[in-house]
Amino acid sequence: MSRETMAAVVSFARRFRFRAIDITGGAPELVPDLPHLIDGLAPLAPRLMLRTYLSALSGAARESLLAQCVAHRVVLVASLPSTNPSQADSQRGAGVTEKAIAALKELNAAGYGVEGTGLELDLVVNPVGAFLPASQESAERRFRHDLRRKWGVAFNHLYTFANVPLGRFRTWLLRTGNYERYVKTLTERFNPSAVDGLMCRTILSVSWDGFLYDCDFNLAVDRPTGGRKVHVSDVRELPPAGAPIAIGEYCYACTAGSGFT
Repeated sequence: MSRETMAAVVSFARRFRFRAIDITGGAPELVPDLPHLIDGLAPLAPRLMLRTYLSALSGAARESLLAQCVAHRVVLVASLPSTNPSQADSQRGAGVTEKAIAALKELNAAGYGVEGTGLELDLVVNPVGAFLPASQESAERRFRHDLRRKWGVAFNHLYTFANVPLGRFRTWLLRTGNYERYVKTLTERFNPSAVDGLMCRTILSVSWDGFLYDCDFNLAVDRPTGGRKVHVSDVRELPPAGAPIAIGEYCYACTAGSGFT
């Protein structure tokens, strides 16, 4: 995301004052001007979140970014697929677990995830394969126990979600003949209680170049809000209640089990 687009996003957030702002996109820490975006957005919402790729946030080169997150009370949300190093490394690459744990320890040392500091550190976990995650409650208990016992690491909350059949995961499903079975699993586990909280009903997702989408997954398949690409700099009012939302077969991943984060 360019500085120009960041300025447009900050102006957009200033006009409409959202309850929460979530900075995501794989590894936002690798965007050189991320600190500029954080400074601009922090005063504009009660809750500013940064979805972090743990190894990208750690180390001496990122000390100033971590200090900035502490100063602005940014909520950090990190993906950790497993507390089993062999499973996590098989999904993310050799050595990922070691780097992730080192980063989590660094965050704890800065106060993140530590009771009484007010610095929130949340974890998200998705399965390694074409199946649904364990219940969120049991997964959080297991992760909390394992991380504390094995590495002395603490966190605030853990959220589980189903893998969405898009991108490389969809390619893998098709190549291995698992696509139809997996989608059938998602539809059979449809949870009506998840519908009220679907993210597409209350959020707007902004692409790296500043265009609006109903959710991250519609962004991934380039299905913009209202069926036409609108840049944040051109938005004068938010979509009204009841405005149509683009949907696809992949939407079942957000309504299976506990839903999506």
